[in-house]
Amino acid sequence: MKGCYYANKTVFCTTFTCRPGCPDAGLCRCLGGGRSGPAIYATGDLKTVVSKDINSVYQAAQKSLEQLQLRATTKVKDALAAKIIARDAQDKKITIKFTSTTEDTTKLSIRVGLFGNETKSRLIYEQIRKNLD
Repeated sequence: MKGCYYANKTVFCTTFTCRPGCPDAGLCRCLGGGRSGPAIYATGDLKTVVSKDINSVYQAAQKSLEQLQLRATTKVKDALAAKIIARDAQDKKITIKFTSTTEDTTKLSIRVGLFGNETKSRLIYEQIRKNLD
């Protein structure tokens, strides 16, 4: 779905830039602008687009897991995608997925537990953001 949509009274643009003539162009928080787009939590996953290459985001995530004392059990990565699976102290599964969308843009998805945990997902995401700065 391309174009703008509404979520919690904020307009988000699903394209990397607002289309010419977009009626909500002044309100859009476009995913390609700035360092990262809005982190949207839906259906158990926290999803965002980060304006960094996949290698930088992957390294920041690894560092974040160490800082948060989360145990990584599986790490797989190639030039286009990556995935880290970790466990917390309650043995909840944490899945972090990375997808390279352009040379310097990466889609990031974080899921904690079977049904998701927004608070823990956001804490992990904020730590990754700190490590990217």
